[in-house]
Amino acid sequence: MKIAIGSDHAGFRLKEAIGQWLAENGYEVLDVGTYSEDRVDYPDFGAKVGLAVSRGEADRGVAVCGSGEGICMAANKIAGIRGGVVRDREDAEIIRRHNNANVACFGERFTTPEITLGALQVFLETGFDGGRHQGRIDKLAVLDQTHGNPQG
Repeated sequence: MKIAIGSDHAGFRLKEAIGQWLAENGYEVLDVGTYSEDRVDYPDFGAKVGLAVSRGEADRGVAVCGSGEGICMAANKIAGIRGGVVRDREDAEIIRRHNNANVACFGERFTTPEITLGALQVFLETGFDGGRHQGRIDKLAVLDQTHGNPQG
């Protein structure tokens, strides 16, 4: 499985830890930046992660900023992206099982590397329940199609 990872400066250290863990656990990593702690803007990197997933360049994405919130908003601007902020294993499980999330967003200021990596493992290993949840995912896809996407 190929995973796109990206962060702004406030999430850089956690993104690096995520990339190392992914590589050590047999995942292919597509690092879309940033590549240092120099100040950058989270929308640029949330969009890069979202575009990599929406274009099929990666199977899933991981985006990191200080809180996880801003970069998640940016990723979700890309048609076909269903990203959620993950603070623990339970968040990771529910966004996969119920929302078929394809991007997990973490906040370096709020989630330790240990908790992040445990939640990331759940995100990557948990499937989508389908069933009653599929209709909701279909409605999200309609929103992508009917309300345009200035990024894509």
